Amino acid sequence: MGRLTVQEVNNVKPSTIPRKLTDGGGLYLYVNGTGKYWRFDYRYLNKRKTLSLGVYPEITLKMARERHWEARKRLAEGVDPGYERKIEKIGRLRAQENSFSKLAWEWFGRQHWTEGHARTVRSRLENNVIPWLGDRPVNEITPREILLVCRRIENRGAYETAHRMKSICSQVFRYCVALGLCESDPCRDLQNALIPSVSKNMATITDPKQVGGLMRAIDGYQGNNVTKFGLQLAPLVFVRPGELRHAEWSEIDYTQSMWKIPAEKMKMRQTHLVPLSQQVIQIIRDLEPLTGRGKYLFPSIRSISRPMSDNTLLSALRRLGYLNNEMTVHGFRGMASTLLHEAGWDSKVIERQLAHTDRNSVRAAYNHAEYLPERRRMMQDWANYLDQLKGDW
Repeated sequence: MGRLTVQEVNNVKPSTIPRKLTDGGGLYLYVNGTGKYWRFDYRYLNKRKTLSLGVYPEITLKMARERHWEARKRLAEGVDPGYERKIEKIGRLRAQENSFSKLAWEWFGRQHWTEGHARTVRSRLENNVIPWLGDRPVNEITPREILLVCRRIENRGAYETAHRMKSICSQVFRYCVALGLCESDPCRDLQNALIPSVSKNMATITDPKQVGGLMRAIDGYQGNNVTKFGLQLAPLVFVRPGELRHAEWSEIDYTQSMWKIPAEKMKMRQTHLVPLSQQVIQIIRDLEPLTGRGKYLFPSIRSISRPMSDNTLLSALRRLGYLNNEMTVHGFRGMASTLLHEAGWDSKVIERQLAHTDRNSVRAAYNHAEYLPERRRMMQDWANYLDQLKGDW
């Protein structure tokens, strides 16, 4: 019987009675009721074995012969092509188990971030790394591959994002090192390989005379009263804008003059205490008749079940005439930090009140009340100082 032709392979129809159309050398087309399959019968160590070479028409006659030839070549070299394929399949499965994508999302799922920060990290992974490195086994990824990922970001002019992306990748690799899935973090070899990012501090005002002018402008705000109270509180408590917008009445303790922000609302998931000065207590009491029946101190204009929009206070500052490069809501934190340091307050007290992260995570879980007596004095002193600036000049 001669070798198969393309026409024969094409014309034979699937049948409930299995058939074998031989092509020689152990290669044949197996036809049954479900389709046509290329197979190769061979003997290895005196045992009869069969190797699947693919399904027609995805694998043509020519392709089947090429695969058959490669398998016979491996046999001639003393290698069992069936066993070799099994090992390759196991390797692919292991590669999938140890892929950057799988382990990056595993690492991601173990973090305790705010919703906003988690959304940012997810977006950076999905858009900047996973498309290029997602399928690669972590133990095979090289520093150069990480560099190419970062260079693509740099080419967009996003130098700071490139540095942050390298940091995220480094955390994933350190997680993999801890699991024993790779020997080292390839990101550590990229020191000085990226274009330096220019630090962009949030625009703020620190000149005492200008601070006084800002405080007077806030007191004279002619817009929505709830928005005005938000503007008045922002410099006095100097929390992050999102923490202020999400403040709830249940978190305010008039007896202790304290605002206790739950860990899940904080950037680093640690409970934070904000001692309330007499000025803050007065503002909150004035606000209570307006929003005290709802959940939030500063509810959305459209729905009291949602907090104020993240743009509301920023838009109010713009309405007061302060441009983007002059003052932001986040800038009240920089204002407080700079002027409190200049006033001689202990840096540790200031940093704790700013809720900046303690690198010792175990200790950080218990230090929300650290330096609390000093922080109470500082917050009242700060409120008095702002009142003084309003009255000066």
